[in-house]
Amino acid sequence: MSRDEETVDTAESDYELQDVFKQLDELEETVTSSEERQEVRRTRRMLERLPGRERIKKYTSRDIAEGFVGGIIFALPLLVEDGVFEIAEWFVEFSIGPLPLFLLMNIVFIVGIVAGVLYFTDFRDIQVRLIFGFIPKRLTATLVISFVVAATMMLMWGRLHEEDPTTVEQFSRITVIWAAAALGATLGDILPGESKGEDLATLIGEIGDGSEKMAEKKTE
Repeated sequence: MSRDEETVDTAESDYELQDVFKQLDELEETVTSSEERQEVRRTRRMLERLPGRERIKKYTSRDIAEGFVGGIIFALPLLVEDGVFEIAEWFVEFSIGPLPLFLLMNIVFIVGIVAGVLYFTDFRDIQVRLIFGFIPKRLTATLVISFVVAATMMLMWGRLHEEDPTTVEQFSRITVIWAAAALGATLGDILPGESKGEDLATLIGEIGDGSEKMAEKKTE
């Protein structure tokens, strides 16, 4: 299917949904009994609450704040758990040669769970916007925010240097908290829906979205 055909299909789907609301408005005006009118309104409210009905396109400063809050809420319970140290040690100890296999698998798991919630579930319909043509912006921002939350809180709460760990063990501890913070940051970002305000991409000159412009300059 060509890009033009996909655009047409998307427009037709949006039109059909808008047409349903229009029909409900007309139906509400024509019904006579209050019970029927309430039933129409109830149906409309149900449609408005459908997951993924509204497409999230922008990424604003409010999304960043929501990501930080969600990450902190999910990370806090783990910061006081000594089990974090045991998991981190296990990640480092289970290695194949010089590679800590489980530590690498945990990082892949974190990236996968964030990408899955953002783009492959029915929580919200997220528009994929890319940096440099291949890196998803919202995914990258969520991972960075949650990592900053995990590393900063581990450091502030004195959990990063306790028991004199190695540098790899310190990083492994961060990844344990990062997993929870990443999930919290993701849900904190998308569950409220699209935030109001100006898209950050417009404030920083659409970083990465200028790939086509760069290509045009090369051809010139």
